[in-house]
Formats: sequence, structure tokens, C-alpha cells
Amino acid sequence: MPTLTYQERRGQIEAYFDRTAAEAWSRLTSDAKVSRIRATVRAGRDRMRRTLLGWLPEDLAGARVLDAGCGTGALGVEAARRGAHVVAVDLSPTLVALARERLPRGLGGGGAIEFLVGDMLDPALGRFDHVVAMDSLIHYRARDAVRVLAGLAARTEHSLVFTFAPKTPALAAMHAVGRLFPRGNRAPSIEPVAEGAIRRLLTAEPDLDLWRAERTERVTTGFYMSQGLELSR
Repeated sequence: MPTLTYQERRGQIEAYFDRTAAEAWSRLTSDAKVSRIRATVRAGRDRMRRTLLGWLPEDLAGARVLDAGCGTGALGVEAARRGAHVVAVDLSPTLVALARERLPRGLGGGGAIEFLVGDMLDPALGRFDHVVAMDSLIHYRARDAVRVLAGLAARTEHSLVFTFAPKTPALAAMHAVGRLFPRGNRAPSIEPVAEGAIRRLLTAEPDLDLWRAERTERVTTGFYMSQGLELSR
């Protein structure tokens, strides 16, 4: 099970996205004009979302997909358009409400999406064919993130794709510049981890014995840097 550190960090993340930065996050995930720095973050997130979706089957008809840490729901909506039944869950009631408001009428493809407020580890969410956790684990310590992945894997049949913050000098520099932003615009600190370290932790986790790391891709666009990794059973 995740540690107390995980529980404490989860509370900080919920407070940030639900209150402190709700308006900024709403603009970032829309078509509204944003600063050049945030425009690079938007572009990076769009590219990472396409990458993770590209690792899922093109035809998701009949599949159950968990969008773990769904934010305003863009990834989950695209999966639903491929025919999946998507459960999209996030800690922030504000972001979930925004996702519901933005849900287009008539998804097409025979899919459906359900937005819920809650913890991605809640067993009541059920079992899934695929789980996607895009930038929802980057604020947790690597060991906690791996334990979360193990908890999700226990209810996943085929694949689990997620992102982590790669430990690089460039990312450290971005964090240093980010400290110059007004405190109210700062997210909870990201926990960078080297790719080799995260792979070792995944290999050492007994509850992931049946899983192996597959594709990986790093996305860097201005002030956005994240690395996707695919686990398959």
C-alpha cells in the first residue's frame, strides 16, 4: 500500500488543483490564449497525450479504460471515441466539474465516459483492460509511484501506461526558473527520477512480477518535460 508520504502529497495535490490553480489550469487545457511559457506546456501535454493514446489499441470497442488523474478529461474523451468505456477519475472536484462541462455531445464510436471524483486506487472503480496515468504520478516519490502502479496493475488485464519526470539537468533548470513564479501559480514540486532508477524499482516490485516495461518516449517542449513508459502483462 502507498505510504503516509503518498497520502500527504495527495492532499497537497488535491488542494492545488481544486483551489489554488483551478483557473490557470482551466485556461491551460483550453484554447484560450496563454503566456509563451504555458503555451510550451500545452504543446508538450498535447504531444504526450497523443503518444500514450498511440500505445493503446486503435479499436477499443468493449474495453474498459481507466483515465487515472483525468484532469479536464481530454485523454479520456479520445479513448471513448475509439469505443472504450472510460472511467475518468480525479482528486479535484473542480477539474471533474470542468471535464463534465466540456464533454462533447455525441462521442461517436460507441464509447462512453464517466467522470468521477476520487482516488485512482479505489477498488470500487472495478477492473480495466488498460490504465493511463498521464502526469498524475509525477508529484509522488518514485517508490510511492511504483506502489500506486502495483495497485493499479492488480486490477488491469493488458497494459498500463504512465509518465514520470525524468531526472535531467534541463528539468532541474526549469524547476529553478519556476520558483520565480508567484507562489499561487506553482504546482506541488515534481519528483524527478532517472529512467534506470524507475526501471529498477519496477523490476524489484513483487506485485509487478507479471509485468514488463515496453515502449518509452520522452517529450520535451520548452517548459514541459515528461517521459512516458508502457507496462504490459
